[in-house]
Amino acid sequence: MDISSSTVSELLRMYVDILDELRRRGITRSSNNPVADYTEHLVAAKMRLTLNCNSASGFDAIDADNRRYQIKGRRLTAQNSSTELSAIRNLASRPFDFLMAVVYKPDFTIDYAAQIPHEVVVELARYSKHTNAHRFLMKRSVLADPRVIDITSRIAD
Repeated sequence: MDISSSTVSELLRMYVDILDELRRRGITRSSNNPVADYTEHLVAAKMRLTLNCNSASGFDAIDADNRRYQIKGRRLTAQNSSTELSAIRNLASRPFDFLMAVVYKPDFTIDYAAQIPHEVVVELARYSKHTNAHRFLMKRSVLADPRVIDITSRIAD
């Protein structure tokens, strides 16, 4: 499909149609940027986790042993190669047991992914007064920590 000759209005309508279809298929749960919803869907399915409702605070899924998982994704692009995940709130209250972080290549293929224990997140995250949340950079080097589990092969399609 060559979209280079499409108008801006046509492109935006296609984008809306794509988001609607992803939601209809159960891949996304909101009309926001699909990276977060897709990552939650993918990780939950591949790791056999049960997703919480959209309004749950602090964690996105649980496993059979009731461990709590915060799931975050970041898609790298030529314009933005930052590996900073979205804000992590209330970190001191231990709202999750593990952070599941997925970093995508520009075409949405998985570059790398990890299961990171809460204590590692606490050690590596930095508090931002401006956002009243912690910032976490999901650099590839995080995988070198022996407490971190590389889950790339388990979730890659």
